Amino acid sequence: MNKALKNPTVFILFVLPALILFGMFFIYPIFSSIYLSFTSWNGVSTHMKFIGFDNFTKALGQERFWVSVTNNVYFILFSCLLQVPIIVIFSLLIANVKKLKGLYKTSIFLPSIMSTAVIGILWGFIYEPDIGLLNKILSFFGVGKIYWLSDENYAMLSILITNAWQWTGYYIIMVLAAILSIPKELEEAAAIDGATAFQRATRITLPLITPIISVVIMLSIAGAMKAADIVLVMTNGGPAGSTEVMATYMIRYAITSFKYGYGNTIAVLIFVFTLIVTLIYQLLIARRNERIEY
Repeated sequence: MNKALKNPTVFILFVLPALILFGMFFIYPIFSSIYLSFTSWNGVSTHMKFIGFDNFTKALGQERFWVSVTNNVYFILFSCLLQVPIIVIFSLLIANVKKLKGLYKTSIFLPSIMSTAVIGILWGFIYEPDIGLLNKILSFFGVGKIYWLSDENYAMLSILITNAWQWTGYYIIMVLAAILSIPKELEEAAAIDGATAFQRATRITLPLITPIISVVIMLSIAGAMKAADIVLVMTNGGPAGSTEVMATYMIRYAITSFKYGYGNTIAVLIFVFTLIVTLIYQLLIARRNERIEY
């Protein structure tokens, strides 16, 4: 078997199917989208007009597009500054649980395997202004009725909380796996030396799981840039476009308005913005945390 794998022909035959699929479903769509972004096309007719950078000029000059970009930035900041610390804290707590650890892991992971449509509808009932659970709880503290999904001041925050609730458990499992892989001898030695639980967590566990936290942040950034389904289910970009994100903005033009060329322009811009953000993160932060040795 080893001799066969050393044969270049055999190696190519093994790799070729994966390369074909990669080219069909990744490389070709990217270049096709880039080409279509320079055209005026409704996605149906055979007539396709090349218009150069007009679509890009139009997108970058529209206020609603920049509102969607801002909302994607909110997704990124909420994930990195609030969600990630919560993920780390809960992971540390669950790692130190002695009983029913499996139950806790299953419970927190459950929202991640649920349909986004189901979660959006579920939280829609929670945010309901008249009979919703959240307003009922707040009414006990004298807080008046809040229209969570129809008020521009609260709609985006409501979506961010719902999205975080859905995916926090998924990332906790990743971080928890990294914590449980740390040799117990390290913490036992620190405990013998008199280190408190807080000191062991901050000076041993956190530095050793920094690479996986970096991965979680990268995945959060990527997820924030492609967020669409939760917005479509909960607000459909409203009220008055205040919760529109780049992906829903793209869908609105490419599918609903039959401006397929312009929709591909937005897709290209999403790709470029995601690439820029991830490169900045990689250069400034992630590269310093690539490798940890026990």
